Amino acid sequence: MREILNSNDIRYVNIKEKMDLLQLTDVSTERQNKNGTIVWRLPFKARGRHIEYASFTTGYVRNQGNQCHSNWQCNQRFLDEPTYHKLPNGDYRKHQGKSFKMIPLQVDRLEYMMNYIVKNEFIKKAKEQSEATSSNSYIKVDMYTKHYNKLLQIKNIINE
Repeated sequence: MREILNSNDIRYVNIKEKMDLLQLTDVSTERQNKNGTIVWRLPFKARGRHIEYASFTTGYVRNQGNQCHSNWQCNQRFLDEPTYHKLPNGDYRKHQGKSFKMIPLQVDRLEYMMNYIVKNEFIKKAKEQSEATSSNSYIKVDMYTKHYNKLLQIKNIINE
């Protein structure tokens, strides 16, 4: 892991504990390291490829899109201030777009990314697995089920 995660700051210590529990690995390339980007690989696959999330110095957190055709933003979205455009007939048209909330500090991006991954990857997959096994069909116990106890430990860390 990155040397920054070896810091004695309690927030980094908590993040490192979560990453160790979830078996996330840093797979950043040399170029990404130079740019300040951190890429984390999850310990299981989707569609035959590992799931990866990245934290960028610009403030974005993204899914790297290894299991689909493109990556997407994980940052929270909010509504922009409305703008009004005058039409040729004298009427006005209101337009209100959406923007992403940037997360400027690395520790905040990592905390947000960890919570996002736990919620949207591990918990969702564990629920899918439990629903599949409750329908009396034979399902091989896989990585999602193995991580259920780890999720409980992470919830305890988050709630502390």
